[in-house]
Amino acid sequence: MILNVSGRTDIVAFYTPWFLNRLKEGFVDVRNPFYPKQVSRIYFQDVDLIVFCTKNPLPILPYLETIEIPILFQVTLTPYKQDIEPNVIEKTKIIESIQKLVEILGADRVYVRYDPILLNDTYTIEYHKKAFEKLCTLFDGTIEHIILSFMDTYTNVEKNQKEMRLKEITDEDMRELGSIFGSISKKHNITLQLCYESIDLTEFGILNTPCVTKEQAFEITNKKFPKWKARNCGCVEMVDIGAYNTCHHLCKYCYANYEEKKVEQNRHEHNANSSLLIGELKSEDEIKVRQ
Repeated sequence: MILNVSGRTDIVAFYTPWFLNRLKEGFVDVRNPFYPKQVSRIYFQDVDLIVFCTKNPLPILPYLETIEIPILFQVTLTPYKQDIEPNVIEKTKIIESIQKLVEILGADRVYVRYDPILLNDTYTIEYHKKAFEKLCTLFDGTIEHIILSFMDTYTNVEKNQKEMRLKEITDEDMRELGSIFGSISKKHNITLQLCYESIDLTEFGILNTPCVTKEQAFEITNKKFPKWKARNCGCVEMVDIGAYNTCHHLCKYCYANYEEKKVEQNRHEHNANSSLLIGELKSEDEIKVRQ
């Protein structure tokens, strides 16, 4: 089993003590967001790989070497300011934490996500060109992989679209950015891959491949499971242990906080000693062990 920690919220940034407690206890409970009475129980002895996804690795850095399960890290590092990412920590601190991650895990286990790419009057193609050049220069000789994706329209994005002053990203824009990014990354010996996009930018040296492939999972775990199937995006099947509407980054482009008013309420219901990320188990809950 592969755990996603997490695509629904930033567990590393805001809930690391809870996650470490779950590791110590040996299991974690995950409430089904579409059928709340249904709870999946996952025993860490059944976990073959943990994929951490975060904007802030700092809280878990001191504990990584105590985690015996194989780890793959994806850290999102974008060039946006507080108008788009109101509660993300200083980018210099994220950069330093990524460099530390590479020291601990190795460059092949740490991916940077330049994701999502959005355009408006401030964040223009020229702005992204300068930001991406700076990023690759800082990571020259450190990072081997960067994952790209373009802005998608989700419910939360639609309601924030006017505030973000978004411009439509055309195929021409994508190709121009692909050409720019491909040239920059090649100069710094960094591999680029495009995450779940219909456009093909392979002519610019940008791989069109899932973020976590079955082959990569096999390589890391040294195990092969015929039932590890790819999701619709092509990534290997993972179990997300997060919960929606719980991420305090409050990024304007986020799909996972679709009711931002609930974020603070949910965070108040968080108990670092609970088996669930939010709230406690109830008598009517149906607990099923996830195989």
